[in-house]
Amino acid sequence: MNLVALIDIFTILIFFLMSSTGVEILSTAQAIKLPQSTAEKMPREMLVVTVSATDILVDGRKVATVAEAMDTQGDLIAPLKAELELQAGRSVLAKPGESQNKSVTIMGDKAIPYSLLRKVMYTAARANYSDVSFAVTQKAGKA
Repeated sequence: MNLVALIDIFTILIFFLMSSTGVEILSTAQAIKLPQSTAEKMPREMLVVTVSATDILVDGRKVATVAEAMDTQGDLIAPLKAELELQAGRSVLAKPGESQNKSVTIMGDKAIPYSLLRKVMYTAARANYSDVSFAVTQKAGKA
């Protein structure tokens, strides 16, 4: 019996099974350590605001530094609000029956101060993003 043909089929089968597992992974910068959570619900694809120790990024594009954001009077971060409004204008029209709420995921390092996180959340709310989610690392479930 010729096993070469069977090995090819098994290789293709394994590749197909690995690529279609349905696991969604949010790419994170290596400089960011996310907090852990036991949440079961997987995130859906949406706009991502990344807050590292030094920079604030919207979908990978730097909009402000943490030092600038912390030095601003009040809670509004103007460059972040401008970028969020720009991204909202670029969004594709929702399909009929879908929610019209704008969604954003905040991916912040677990060591950032709460005052900075509050400013980012306030700015997202002022830019009419009513659905705010936080990116976390999922803890291992109980056995």
